[in-house]
Amino acid sequence: MKTVFIIMGVSGTGKSTIGKMLSKELDIPFFDGDDFHPDANIQKMASGVPLDDADRYDWLVSLNELAKKQKNRGAIIACSALKSSYRDILRKGMGRTMRFIHLEGSFDLIKSRMEKRTSHFMTAKLLESQFASLEFPKEAITVSIAHSPDKILNEILSHINA
Repeated sequence: MKTVFIIMGVSGTGKSTIGKMLSKELDIPFFDGDDFHPDANIQKMASGVPLDDADRYDWLVSLNELAKKQKNRGAIIACSALKSSYRDILRKGMGRTMRFIHLEGSFDLIKSRMEKRTSHFMTAKLLESQFASLEFPKEAITVSIAHSPDKILNEILSHINA
């Protein structure tokens, strides 16, 4: 069994960027959780309306199914995984083959990054709702996004290899 890593955190923390870098380094596939959202969720977020638990449920189940399919190979999945209950859905049936990597940063830093993005459906005004929903994980590799992507990657790798 290999490890499926969930790169988690609020929108704008660099989950996709770091996830792709880690995927290349570990030679396992990367999946962006945003690609698995139903159209209704994307339209809701694009219009500035935060998703609720019911909106997220089927999406999280689909990511759990993806993770289970990847157990023998390993994978990196970018997913906000904001609440403990969401992480429980993602972890179902995975045993010890799933690890969470939490990318964290201040509201102001992340908001400034999001305001520079042009091609993403998630708007900066939804960031407050994400911070309000975030339940910090107890068992995760937690890394500050205040550093360069290379430094973040190296910190993650040092935790994985420890």
